[in-house]
Amino acid sequence: MPALIILIVIGFFAQLVDGALGMAYGATSSTLLLAYGLSPATASASVHLAELGTTAVAGLSHWRFGNVDWRTVRRIGIPGAIGAFLGAVVLSSISAEIARPWMAGILLAIGVYVLVRFTVFGTPKPRGRRYIRGRYLAPLGLGAGFVDATGGGGWGPVATPTILATGKYEPRKVIGSVDTSEFLVALAASVGFLLALGGQGIAFKFVAALLVGGVLAAPLAAWLVRHVTPSLLGASVGGLILVTNTRTLFDAYGVPGDARNVAYSTLAAVWVGALAVVVRRLRRNGEPLLQRELATEGP
Repeated sequence: MPALIILIVIGFFAQLVDGALGMAYGATSSTLLLAYGLSPATASASVHLAELGTTAVAGLSHWRFGNVDWRTVRRIGIPGAIGAFLGAVVLSSISAEIARPWMAGILLAIGVYVLVRFTVFGTPKPRGRRYIRGRYLAPLGLGAGFVDATGGGGWGPVATPTILATGKYEPRKVIGSVDTSEFLVALAASVGFLLALGGQGIAFKFVAALLVGGVLAAPLAAWLVRHVTPSLLGASVGGLILVTNTRTLFDAYGVPGDARNVAYSTLAAVWVGALAVVVRRLRRNGEPLLQRELATEGP
């Protein structure tokens, strides 16, 4: 029972972060399930089944607060579902550990870009078309869905920073659209795992605990992304990407604890410093940290 309560709490905070920043639910939950002793395929399958509920509630909440661009949801979600199904089938038979360091390196570079973009230059202004072409979103969704299923998480860390970097949408629209489209990814991955593993390969009690915590947090996370100033959200996303993928690289290459502590302390200082720069700029320009004026808008 204590373990299930801890998983409920983890599910709550993982969804709170995921719903507000567009990433980290799957990565956080999968890491804990692996530490508990589950196989990679079983851990990923359990997390994706739980995400059927959390992503549905998150998508509904984001829609209610006006954070969703449905054109983007369709164009990235359908290819993402295909990639997730294929990834689930692959993970059920082989390991994806070899690919993780390469992907983490790419994400680390994207994280640096996003952090610098929002910290130094502020919120990107939409330019050109007010939407992203399907020929760009389709391969992104396919790759992100595959990574998400094989890694137990990754849809948000791949899709969110990549779309943010285009400058087409404000951060809350990116986060809301990525979170909403994740329902299709979770559904396809769950079907793939169930076909490959069968019902006995799923830890349903863990699924239930993660689901309860995530569903409770989803509406609060959608409200948070609706009201927090975009540049503050962007800097938060960039810092989270740096920390998450640095840890992945350290795990892959066996970096010792002392070196990790120094690196994490440095990254934490950089992240806090970036947020301080954003807050100081907002105050200097007379901009609020919370966008209270949005609270009166309709969905």
